[in-house]
Amino acid sequence: DSFDILGDGVKELLVGRDDGMLEIYSFESADDPGLRYDHALSESIASVQGGCVGKDGYDEILASTYSGWLTGLTTEPVHREGGSGEELKLSQEMQSKISSLRNELEHLQMKVLQEREKYQQSSQSSTAVSSVPAFSVNDKFTLNKDDASYSLILEVQTAIDNVLVQSDVPIDLLDVDKNSAVVSFSSCDSE
Repeated sequence: DSFDILGDGVKELLVGRDDGMLEIYSFESADDPGLRYDHALSESIASVQGGCVGKDGYDEILASTYSGWLTGLTTEPVHREGGSGEELKLSQEMQSKISSLRNELEHLQMKVLQEREKYQQSSQSSTAVSSVPAFSVNDKFTLNKDDASYSLILEVQTAIDNVLVQSDVPIDLLDVDKNSAVVSFSSCDSE
């Protein structure tokens, strides 16, 4: 997207990448854009949009990730400073909002506990049926021309316990910064 997030009258380029990087580029000179800000998310970004969403007068960037999470970056200051000896007082509206959010959180926690108990009871009954959940996999297998390697990227909306890579030719696995996998090798039976 292009949006004037810096408020200088010139639109910046907002880029969301497959590797989870959210970047803001500004055009200070006519030749090349300069990276002004970047933020790493834990999964690939499906879309990015700039605008005023949460509070009037403060611009924001919204990013939607592969699994459907929405992440917002705002220009609103996080901390407010009071004068010496002053205490920061919350307005009545803010106090009621906090109270309603706490009540909603407690309600959701109770609902989760009830559903967990219900699942435990149904899974231990003699009529319980097990099924494999259906989920989609976001996969990419791309060639990196710089070092003549392939990059395999797998994203699933649930935890990945094991990935088996089988090859009938010898392969070398290279470690990358974002890799959280533990690699183990086993020799292949030629038959």
